Amino acid sequence: MGYLKIWIHLVWTTKNREPFLTVHCLISLKANQTTDNILMLLKGESSHWINTNKLTNAKFAWQNEYFAVSVSESAVNKVRDYIKNQEEHHRKKSFQEEYDEFMQKYGFERFVSG
Repeated sequence: MGYLKIWIHLVWTTKNREPFLTVHCLISLKANQTTDNILMLLKGESSHWINTNKLTNAKFAWQNEYFAVSVSESAVNKVRDYIKNQEEHHRKKSFQEEYDEFMQKYGFERFVSG
């Protein structure tokens, strides 16, 4: 059996960008996991919990769009600190501004379905 450790920084937000939660998450994938599967579990379990506990007036849902970037082992603590300080970051710039910066920094393109 091989050894594998892949760090991924995931970012996603609520459906229609409702100002309830914005999410950054640092995960380590195992050999039998994919980013899509992990994100599907995180989104599914959390939205189920939020809706079961009626934490929002309307039905809670996550936006389909997300991005994920790899993180080197040497940068894991820096990313953890960045994620811990999200409230502070969002006092200086909105989630949308931060999201757009990430999209540009990592060269992601938005595809518009026709």
